[in-house]
This record gives sequence, structure tokens and C-alpha cells, in this order.
Amino acid sequence: MAWGEDEAIGPDVTSAGLHVSERIGRDAAAQPDLEEALEASRYASHPYSSHPKEWPPLVEVAETRQLPPMLIERYNAAAGEGTALCGIFSDIHRAWATVDNSFFVWRFDKWDGQCQVHNVDEQAICAVGLARAKPGIFVEAIQYLLVLATPVELVLVGVCCSASADGTDPYAELSLQPLPEYMIATDGVTMTCITCTDKGQIFMAGRDGHIYELQYSTGSGWRKRCRKVCLTTGIGSLLSRWVLPNAFKFSTVDPIVDMVIDEERNTVYARTEGMKLQLFDLGASGDGPLTKITEEKNIVDPRDAPYGGRRPNAARAARSPKPSIVCVAPLSAMESKWLHAVAVLSDGKRLFLSTSGGSGSSVGLNNGLQRPTCLKIVATRPSPPLGVGGGLTFGAVSAAGRAQPEDLALKVESAFYSAGALIMSDSSATAMSSLLAVQKDSATQLSLPSAFGTASRGSRALRETVSALPVEGRMLCASDVYPLPDAAFIMQSLYADVECFAGFRKPSEKASIKLWAKGDLPTQHILPRRRVVVFNTMGLMEVVFNRPVDILRKLFDGNTLRSQIEEFFNRFGAGEAAAMCLMLAAKLLYAEDSLISNAVSEKAAEAFEDPGLVGMPQIDGTTALSNTRTQAGGFSMGQVVQEAEPLFSGAYEGLCLCSSRLLYPVWELPIMVIRGPAGANEPGDGVVVCRLSTGAMKVLESKIRSLETFLRSRRNKRRGLYGYVAGLGDSGSILYKTGPIIGSSSRSNGKSPYSSQIRDMNPADQSASSKKPRLLYTSAELAAMEVRAMECLRRLLRRSGEALFLLQLICQHNVARLAQTLGNDLRKKLIQLTFHQLVCSEDGDQLAMRIISALMEYYIGPEGRGTVDEISTKLREGCPSYFNESDYKYYLAVECLERASMTNNHDEREILARDAFNLLTKIPDSADLSAICKRFENLRFYEAVVRLPLQKAQALDANADVINGQIDPRHHDTVTFQREQCYEIVMNALRTLKGVGQSGTQGVGKSSGLATAVDPASRSKYIKQIIQLSVQWPDTVFHEHLYRTLIGLGLENELLEYGGSDLVSFLQSAGRKHQEEVRAGGNKFHDLGAPISTSQTKYLELLARYYVLKGEHIAAARMLLILAERQCSTSEEAPTLDQRYQYLSSAVLQAKSAGITADSSRNPIDSSTVDLLEGKLAVLRFQMQIKQELELMASRLENHPSSSESPSDPFPRENILADAETAKAAKDKAKELSLNLKSITQLYNDYAVPFNLWEISNLPVIELRKTHSWGLVCLEMLSFANYSGDADSKIVREIWARLLDQALTRGGVAEACSVVKRVGSKLDPADGACLPLDIICLHLEKAALDRLSSGEELVGDDDVARALLGACKGLPEPVLTVYDQLLSNGAIMPSLNLKLRLLRSVLAILREWGMSVIAHRLGTTSAGASFFFDGTFSLNQTGASNQGVRDKIISLANRYMTEVRRLNLPQNQTENVYRGFRELEEKLLSPY
Repeated sequence: MAWGEDEAIGPDVTSAGLHVSERIGRDAAAQPDLEEALEASRYASHPYSSHPKEWPPLVEVAETRQLPPMLIERYNAAAGEGTALCGIFSDIHRAWATVDNSFFVWRFDKWDGQCQVHNVDEQAICAVGLARAKPGIFVEAIQYLLVLATPVELVLVGVCCSASADGTDPYAELSLQPLPEYMIATDGVTMTCITCTDKGQIFMAGRDGHIYELQYSTGSGWRKRCRKVCLTTGIGSLLSRWVLPNAFKFSTVDPIVDMVIDEERNTVYARTEGMKLQLFDLGASGDGPLTKITEEKNIVDPRDAPYGGRRPNAARAARSPKPSIVCVAPLSAMESKWLHAVAVLSDGKRLFLSTSGGSGSSVGLNNGLQRPTCLKIVATRPSPPLGVGGGLTFGAVSAAGRAQPEDLALKVESAFYSAGALIMSDSSATAMSSLLAVQKDSATQLSLPSAFGTASRGSRALRETVSALPVEGRMLCASDVYPLPDAAFIMQSLYADVECFAGFRKPSEKASIKLWAKGDLPTQHILPRRRVVVFNTMGLMEVVFNRPVDILRKLFDGNTLRSQIEEFFNRFGAGEAAAMCLMLAAKLLYAEDSLISNAVSEKAAEAFEDPGLVGMPQIDGTTALSNTRTQAGGFSMGQVVQEAEPLFSGAYEGLCLCSSRLLYPVWELPIMVIRGPAGANEPGDGVVVCRLSTGAMKVLESKIRSLETFLRSRRNKRRGLYGYVAGLGDSGSILYKTGPIIGSSSRSNGKSPYSSQIRDMNPADQSASSKKPRLLYTSAELAAMEVRAMECLRRLLRRSGEALFLLQLICQHNVARLAQTLGNDLRKKLIQLTFHQLVCSEDGDQLAMRIISALMEYYIGPEGRGTVDEISTKLREGCPSYFNESDYKYYLAVECLERASMTNNHDEREILARDAFNLLTKIPDSADLSAICKRFENLRFYEAVVRLPLQKAQALDANADVINGQIDPRHHDTVTFQREQCYEIVMNALRTLKGVGQSGTQGVGKSSGLATAVDPASRSKYIKQIIQLSVQWPDTVFHEHLYRTLIGLGLENELLEYGGSDLVSFLQSAGRKHQEEVRAGGNKFHDLGAPISTSQTKYLELLARYYVLKGEHIAAARMLLILAERQCSTSEEAPTLDQRYQYLSSAVLQAKSAGITADSSRNPIDSSTVDLLEGKLAVLRFQMQIKQELELMASRLENHPSSSESPSDPFPRENILADAETAKAAKDKAKELSLNLKSITQLYNDYAVPFNLWEISNLPVIELRKTHSWGLVCLEMLSFANYSGDADSKIVREIWARLLDQALTRGGVAEACSVVKRVGSKLDPADGACLPLDIICLHLEKAALDRLSSGEELVGDDDVARALLGACKGLPEPVLTVYDQLLSNGAIMPSLNLKLRLLRSVLAILREWGMSVIAHRLGTTSAGASFFFDGTFSLNQTGASNQGVRDKIISLANRYMTEVRRLNLPQNQTENVYRGFRELEEKLLSPY
């Protein structure tokens, strides 16, 4: 909550609010139903009491007024022989009277010199009524209709009321408007009485015993404007009236003389001359047909005991005359739910009636489920005793059980009952008549709980006070003086939902007086004094009922003895009396009451603080001890000992009572309601409005603030207990303690809920603690606790006053529109929010803040009506706890942003945004950043978008406890969540610029729209700005949040370029960095054995890219090696071998780049790193090839079963091809190879050898063309591993033999030569172990000779030689060496033809070698010189020829000519070879 100054104690207000709720509940429970009170009073010995003589009277005549002179003159002119009627129209504050055919009406509450007269035709007026005009029939000025009945006609007269010039008196002017078109004949029926409903229905009782309704309308066509309808007639009645003459009617008619309407229950009570009581029903809604329910003839039974009937065990008493009913009045639902009407008899006795047949049920307010069914007496009340003026003594015998002598019995001529008050005109055998006023005794309304928490029977019994007023003349009628409409509307608004006003219809003036039924104590702070106007034979008399607070005010106003004040406190209790002192001291009484003088106010304040009157706080000792001994003196386990608690003084109790009664109408009820069209049941069908009217809230706020101001002034002046506690020297810690409120008990019985468990015991007394009770609190502690509790209540009052002010301000600005801006969820919470929650809860505070925010946006919006300063001034002055300086700065910033959004000037927009940012930086934890930062985004002011959320996150954890791990675990999740919400604001800004929604998907709403509104260059600039501003903020947790978001948005390049110094550590941590730093010195690479998931891979890739970007090539190479060698357990997480190859290739490139950098910086670098990486790359190539071949093998085995094999294959593979498990094993091995990298040893021994990768000869030709790669793989692996096996290199020879045989079989010598070129070129010529040239050469030459001799294939003389040169990468020396070895070994060359073929191949080699020398001499390329050779190897010899090479070639040519000559073959076979060597020699010796 936003608290200020010394009010910054939210828990105090919350705890005080709980106590107020508990007090309100107790007061409501202590209000008994009238039926319960009457039942309890049957066992009470004193149902009536008298008022103390020394006190001011309870009932007094405020003013008497004479009748208007013209009325007296007219009456005297009739000489007392005319027909005269009188009555009171309280609705228009007028009294009326008739004399014959003249009607007089005048003001009864003041004489203004006006008396309106209206005359009808010559017939005398026999009945008068006043009805509200139905809307839409007459002009708006006619508000009421005057109904005048004569024996021959019924007349309607319009009544117009107008207010005074200043508007304070709505009934100042009255005029009567004749309506000649609204007259109707009575048809010979004389009306006895007229009564009207609040809806405007007019009911009339005729002398014929029937009830009629006068209906009127605008009239149309044949319909009359006015007609009379009989509501109680039937067929028999019609025949009796219209067919039979009067001479044949033998039954007597019992006419109705009085009718009263119960507006709450929509029933009508009718009283006849014969003392019958009739009950009629108007339906649940009040507009149904009049239905007769019952007629009771013996309501008054003369055989009842009080009237002289025979009683058990009692002597016969003289028979008294049968009393008559003088008054019938309905009881409001506020008085009783089970009793519905009261009848007053002529002897003063009261009969309480019910219209419900079942016990314990009632006809509820507008209850359509149960309507009246009967009329029965439920309870009776004895008549008040005579002699009350001299005081009553309460004996042991109930007055209900004593029969008074006839000469001492009351003789009631007329009576008036309303809302718990009864006025009777007594004309018994005394010198003059008197008025008896009977009302509830307020002293018995005290909510004193019993020992078990419920009021005892005696405390709930109805006890009334009787006041006698000697008057001249007889009372003719009486009526309540209604409050003015504005005041009545305020009271109805306050209590409509708590006191059954929801069923009351207009007018509110009539409904508001029913609040008096609650009694004086709960309502005297808000209701005015009750006034009743009495019309008697001498004039008008206004009777005023003084409330207890009025009695106390008058006691203070006079020279009253202290003993009388003490008696008042004793009679009402210290708490109630203190509450009344507060009302006087704070001047809380109704505005119409006489003004309270300062002297009275000061005396009341002194009495409130007088410990002799209100007492001192003490320990409630009644529950502190428990008897632990048995009656026989033996041991007993004892009783439950209740812990003694502080019992605060009457001052605190009075403050609780006063506060709870002020807040009672609003406390537990919602502040907002939904109002919509009729029949709308869904919440969305209506609009949100404030439940209370602005006027009601203003009155209540004024009273609450007055009470709080008085308490604050007494605190500041150190009065009462405040001064006592301040004298202790440590008042600050008591009055303004910011910790929890002392204690937490919420028990009732008048004890404060703010008690604590502070022990105050002298150590020296500990030894005696088992002998006597310990003192739980000292007097100083008790006083301090009470002052603390009063301070809590004072803060609650201040907060409540501010809440009412805020609601008034909201109501002035269209609540429905403001609520509509909240959204559905908050709108529902607002509708359900009670005033208690608004004042005391965090939810209420948050909703208030949202409403204020909506109000501010309304003010500063384009259609606003003011500025922030205007509305902020009102809020800061009226409700600072809801709107403080921080809120003011916030809305000033919002205003700046609103102005910035409307300007087109870039510089001005920048200045306004900067001003708003500067204001918000001062209140980082008070702003609604989610909305405010969106405004900054629209203005492209991203500095605020970044800084403000980060400042708020820092304010949430000012000591960095979350980062340091020192926060309470209970609060860790909450604080962390709040901080992440702040971070998300910055992240959302990045998402918006990237064109991605908050969920990470491609935005389609505002986000994407905003992103597309910015050109790519600007978007990149803003993203860069956000990242740079974010990185500058020293919050590592936020940096991690930022880095993850950037990676998720695909902004890796921006992250690597602008990332902070902690980016490396973040990437290492996110990529599961191992114990040893990746960037540690040394050239050794450490194997990362722990598996790395796919989600972690991206962080390591980014780390490698970061190292490359920063020029740290070795670190990048090592990180790429980690990625290439990462272990995986499943194929889903494993990278492909191609991806691993890319990683290793990049690692090699980075290692080489590091070498280049080292050379340029003259810092040598170890070449072993490059060698190691290249070696791993080579092994990976082997693995990729083996995996591919295994997959092909599995595929071939599945597609070519063993049945398709050819039996003529030289290399049978029936077992392998026929075995389906081989295919499965090949698949499994291929899958293994795809998971992790293997060593060269594993690849050869575990994959190549078990599957005999070179033994694939019996496959179709198309497949066999690919099999040379198997042998190549094996040969490359052996070469790479520097293989040196047995002396004969059996394995290598076997591989080459299989390769050559497969090639010869597949394509002859040409194919074999092609395989030798292709495979040999990938091996090192110097590595004789893997490239046995002698074996290859001999194998190919023999095959060529055989195929040529047989004519199977045409083989060129140089085909084999060229193949060997290609295998040796164009180097002639290794090839010539092999041929030389073969030619010199006679055992190998037994065939002369084979030897001649070898010499032809040697000639081809020497010619190629020689041509390269000639090309070098001529200065051209070997390709140009060897126009008749391929020149396959000569490219590598360009520039390599020298004199030594030429001489060597000449020498070899010379030697091989000799070898040719030595062959024992025909000359024609050798001549070409010999001539070839000679020509080569000549060319080399030639100078050209």
C-alpha cells in the first residue's frame, strides 16, 4: 500500500479492519427480532421503565402552532354543526382539514402564512386522500393527486409542489390544480376512508362495506378518463345491491372505517366499525388484484384474562367493557421477520399479528413464494401503567400479570405507531388528557454478551420507556415528519443493502424512517432526531424524541453535577457512553440537529478521556484462575484455564463502537454493482456503477474524517492515555511502531484483539509464582497496548475516509467507462470488491491503482478535460495513501509521453520522452512498466525501455540477495518471478523489433505491425542500442536472460558482436563447461567425456564463433574439436558425420590460421596441433566411408538374396549373402558409426575386418564398379596407420590381388589400369607396404600379355606403364626401379615375350621422361612438347629437367637397347623396341 508519514503501517489497518468486522458481526447478532424480544419479555418483571427525573426529558414538545385563522373562521361559521375532518400529508409536509365542502391545506412544520382552500360542490366532504400521480397522464408539474369524496361524487385535484429559490426546501410552494375531467359519481356509496399506495393506486372504503379502486387514465375512444371499480363484490353482492330492494336486506352492514397498506409485503389491513380486522393481498409485486385473505371477528376477546375473564387460581374480577381497536399499523421487516402488524386497543394493550400460517416463517420482502394466509395474534403487550411521570419501580411481579382497576386503566382515544414508537392519547379520569410516548429503552440495547458468547434471555427482552406529556385537547391524528428528500436519499443509499431497503419503493422519505426501528444507539450518529406532528383539537404540536446522545449533550450543556454524568455512564455502560462522547466531541450528529457548542464538545472530550468515567485498561481476571482442587480436598486434574487477556477501557470500546457503526453500511458490501435493463441477468448485460450515491459517501466521509481528526488532535496534544504513555518516555516505539501489531487474538467479550504475550514478572517473585497468579502485564504495558490499538483504529478511519473520497472522485468521471478499461478479469474483481477489501487488502489497493490509472489516462488523453496537476492535487489532498508523490510523478511522466506521441517535431518528442524518463527513474518501483515501456517503444526511446525495468528489478532486490543466494527460500520464487517480469519487458521490445510475438512465434498483431513499420536499417540500429544498453547494466542474471533471448530470436551475430564480458562464461556454462577451462594454456586437447545435449550444442557453436570473431584461433579450434567429438547416447541427439566433418575441417582451418598469425607475429606455434587435427579429420573420413559401405552392404544383402548368386563366381559369398543377420549386423554397425567418432584401430579391427570389405566379387557388374572403394579404404587405413606387417606383406598383397582380379574380370586390363591409377594415387609411392608396385606391375603385365596373345583384348604397349606412373603421381623413378628389378630377376621373368613387353613399357616411361626434358629446353610446357603423349606426369616435371636427368635417361636408354639385343627373339619382334630406345637417345643428344 502507498502510505505516507506516520501512517505507513499497513498491517495495523488490516488488523483493525478485522476487529471492525468482528464488532459489526457482534452488533448485528445482538439485535433481536421483535418476536424474540416479546417472547423474552414474558419472563421479565419490568417490561416498562421510566426516565430519570433529573435528566432532560426523552420526549418533549418542540413547538405548537395554531390552526390557520381562515380554518377557524370557517369552522366557527358552521357553529360546530358541520362535517369536519382533519389529517396530515407527510409526503408534502402539509396538514389538512375540511369543513363541510371546503378543503384547507397548510404547512405543518412552519407557518408561512399560506393556507390553500379548495371548495367542491354543495355536498360535504366525507373522505380525503393523497396519491402520487402516475407518470404519463398529467403534466410533470402535477406530482400528487388530491382525492376528495362527497356522498355524490369523487373529485381529483392536481397538487403541484415547487422548491424554494435556494433549493433547500423542496415543499416551499404548493398549488392546487382543478381537474374537471376527472370527476365521477359515487353511485350512492358514501366513502368512509381513502388510502393510496406508493405506486399511485387509490383504494376507497364505502359505507356499504366494500372496497373500491379509483382508476384514471388519459382516456381514449369510449373509455372514460376516470372510473370507480368495486374490488370486493361478487355475484351475490351484485344481486343484493341491484335486484333486491333495501326492504328485503335484513343483515346489517359493517363498514370499513380505516385502511392501512403494508408497502413492503403488499398487503392491506382494514378495520370495521364492528372491530373486525380484514386482510387483503395485492400480490407479490403489489399490482395484482385485491384478494381478500381472511376476516377476524374476535381479535379482541372479552374472555381474555386481562379483561376480567376467569383465570386459574384467581378470584373473579369485575367484568370490564370490551376494548376497541383504535389503531392498526404494519411492522417493517426491519423490526421483525415473523410479526407483520400491530393493533393498539383502547385500553393501551397491543396485539402483535402475523399473516403467516406456519411457525418460524414469514412473508418476506417482495417474496412471491409465500403470500399471507391468515391473521393471528402471536404476542401481546400489556398497557403501560399510569403514573409514569413520577417514576416506576420495578417489582418482582410482571406488569403483564396484574389487572389494573377500572378507574386507573388507560382510555386511549387515538394512537399512532411507527417504527417502534407509539403515541397514545389518554383520556382516563384525570384533570386533563395526556400524550403517552412509548419507545424502546436504549439502555437495554447494549450488546453485552453472556459468558457463552450469546445474549441471555433477560438482555434480549423488550423493555420500553414511557413518557407522559400533559396537553390540552384530544389527539385527532399524528404522523412522522419525514426528512427532506436529499437526506432521505442519502440514508436509503447507505442502508439499502444492509437493512432490507432493497424491497422498498419510492419515496425514499417514507422508507428512511424505518431505520428508527433499529433503535437509537446504532443510528443516532447518522439519523436526525425523530419528530412526530400531532394534530389535536387545539392545533398542531411537534413532538421530538431525544436520543441518548441528545440527553448527554444537554447534560453537558447545563450545570450538571458529576454524579449525573456518572449515572449516565452507569446506565448506558462506559463503552456506549464513551461512543456518545466521541460523537459530541467530533461533532458527528445529524446536520439538522442543533449545533454543538465548543464548550459541549470540550466537555465531551474530557469525559471521553476521564479514567473515572471510562475506566482504565486492566486484566480480565474472571478467566485467569481455575480451581484445581476437589470439594473433598483431593487432587483434581483441574479445569481448562483460559489465559487472562487485557480488557481495555470504555474509551477504546467507545471508539470501536463509533467506528464500526460509521462503517457498518459499507464495510462488508461491494463498492460497485452492475445495473442494466430489466431482466438482465448476466453480468455483462449492465454497466458498472458505484453502489452508494455521491452524497451518501460525502456525508459518511465527513463524519469519518471528523472522528479521525479529533483523535489525531488528542494524540498530538498528549491527552488522556496518550499523555500517560508519552510520560513513560518511550512513546515513539508504541505509537509509531512499524512492526506487527501487538497480539493477534480476535476473541469477543469486549476484549481488544491487539493483546500480546508480554510477560512482566520480577525475578525475585518467581519463587512465589506457584502461590499467587503472575501479573501478565503492568499498568504501563496495558496503557501502551490500548493506545496502540486506538492508533490502529485511527489509521483505519483515515484510510476509510480516503477510500470514500476516492470513490466520490471516480463516480464523478463515469465509473462504467473507467471500469471498461480494466478488462474482464479485473472488472469481475472490481464488482466483487468490498469496502473492507478496498481499505485493508493489497487487492483493493491494486484495483484502486488501476482505476486511478484509467482516470489519469482519461484526463491526459486526447479527449481529456484537464491536466495531471489538476487531478493529482485532488488525489494527493483527498487520498494520499492511494495516491502519493510517486504516483504524481508517474502520471506526470504519462502526460509527457502522451504529449510526445501527439507531436510531429522530432526534437520536441525526444525532450518530452527524456523528461518522462527522468521522472520515472526517481520512482522505479512504483510505475506500471508493462504499459509505460510500450509508450517508450512507440516513441523509439529505448533507453527508458531498458533502464526502467532494470531499475525496478534492482529495487525489488536491493541487496542482491537473489544473486548471492542469501534470500529467504520462502520469498525466493516470488522475488525471482517479479524480477523476470521486469526482464521480459526488455525482451518483448526485442521481440517486437524482430517481428516475433511474445510467445516466440511470428507476430501477427501489434508486434509485427510495429516491426514492419521500421525499415531494416533502423531496426538493426535499435536492436544494437538495446543490446548495448543492456550489456552495460551490471546484472549477470539479466545478462543470461538477455543472451538466451537473443539466441532464441536468431540474433547470434549481434550477440557475438555486442555481448558483454560475461558472454564467454555464459556460453561455457550454458554449454556445460568442464572443470578445465577451454582457453587454458597448452596445446593438448582434453577429451570431454560427458555427453553434450543438442540444446547445449548451440552455445558451444556460438562460443567457437566468438573465438573466431575475436581472432583466438586455437581456442576456436579446440571448441570445434569438442563439438566434433561430443559423445551422444541416441541418434536423435548425435550430429551427423558430415556435421562432425565440418567441425573438424573448421578446426583444422583455425589451427592453420593460428600458425599463420604466429608466423606473422614471430611467435612460433607447435605444429602438432595441426597434425593432430588433420589426423582426426582423416580418421573421420575413413569412418564416413566405412559407414557408407556398410549401409550399401546392408541394402545389397536385402535386395539380392543368396538365390540370385552365380555359382561361377570365383569368390563365393554364399554364407554372407544368404545370412539375413549379416544385413542386420551391418545396419547396427553403421548406426554405431553415426553416433560417436571411432579410432583408426576400432575402424579397421571392429568394422573393416569383420565384414571382409574387400571380398565382394560375386555381385552384378553395376555394383562391382563400386567395390574398389572398399579395398581403397582398407589400403588408406593401413597407409595412414604406417602399417608394417609380416615380411611378405601378405595382407596388402591379398588386397591388391583381389582388387586387380575383380577389375580384370569386370573390364579387362583397361579397367585394372584405371583402378591402379585411382587407388594408387591416394597412397604414398614411397610406402612400399601399401603400394607394392612390383606385384601390381607383374600382375598387370602378365594379364596384358595373355589377353593380347589370346586376342581377347587389344592392350596398348604403354597402358600398364601409364597406369603405374599415375599411381606414383607421375614420378618415373619408382616405376623404372620396379621394372628394372623385374627385368634383372630371371626367376620371375622366364618368358621372353613377357620380358619384351616389360621393355616396351620401360620405353614408354623413358620417352615420357625425355619429352619433359626437351620441353624444358625449348622453353615450353611439357603439354606442348608431348603432342603425341598424354603428358599425365609431365606437369610435375616442368622446370625439373637438368643435365643430370638427361644423361640418366640417355644411359638407361643405352642399357635397355642392349637388353633388347640380347633377347633371343625374332628381329621383327624386337626391332621396333630397339629403334625406339635409339631415337630417344638421339633426341636427347640433339642440341634442339
